Amino acid sequence: MNVFDQMLSQYKAQSTDELLNATHQVMQQITLAALYRAGFFSQAAFYGGTCLRIFYGLPRFSEDMDFSLLQPERTFKLENYFSAITEEFETLGRKVIITKKEKKSASQVESAFLKDTTAVYDLKFTTDRSIKIKIEVDTNPPLGFITEHKLLLLPFSFMTRCYSLSDLYAGKMHAFLFRNWKNRVKGRDWFDFEWFVRHNTVFNLEHFNQRAMQTGLAGEEQLSTRQFKAMLIEKIRQTNIDHVLADVRPFVQRPEALAIWSTDYFIQLVELMRFE
Repeated sequence: MNVFDQMLSQYKAQSTDELLNATHQVMQQITLAALYRAGFFSQAAFYGGTCLRIFYGLPRFSEDMDFSLLQPERTFKLENYFSAITEEFETLGRKVIITKKEKKSASQVESAFLKDTTAVYDLKFTTDRSIKIKIEVDTNPPLGFITEHKLLLLPFSFMTRCYSLSDLYAGKMHAFLFRNWKNRVKGRDWFDFEWFVRHNTVFNLEHFNQRAMQTGLAGEEQLSTRQFKAMLIEKIRQTNIDHVLADVRPFVQRPEALAIWSTDYFIQLVELMRFE
């Protein structure tokens, strides 16, 4: 049994969906290991839902990998790390291909998450191209965030530079308020919001404001705590909670925990938020 299969066996998948999710997570960990070995984290940090799941225990599946440079660098190319990633997989018994995904024209809302300065790549097995992960790198990130180094033990012991929880929270709420995802609600953002509140995470409003101002989605003035909460409550009231639930159910381990979800429930979560 090669190292890839050994890592996969630790998940003890009992269904096709569980096996697919486990395969994605093993691929993600190997990709992080390859980037670490190549020195990627000296200039970039990991953030987003997959970062929350791998390093902070978020109990939902996430397939995309989101990275941010520590400082703007428009000439950055992830292609420089392709060989490190493919070689890491080959060492562990699998072959992958990585292709750069050409972006289509985007609306202003979409550009908050798929900006002109965000490069997008797909990583796939050569033998089963239906299994893939999407990798995004923001080369012109909003600043004002803090990072920390988090340990993984497989496929070997290594460190990944990650956004702090407060700044992950800020990025998630920016997505919650402004994401326009294929004309559908992304219920995973709502799940993550609930998780942050439940874990009493402090929200970094300053970093949220930097994100919102960079993308021009909240005007030119920084929002106060009161203004932010009012905007969030209005977003919750305008969103069909049934659409939220329909999106998130396939990604959570315990769908029965969603039974309490309602418009009023999320409005009460807003009042429980902690601010710096």
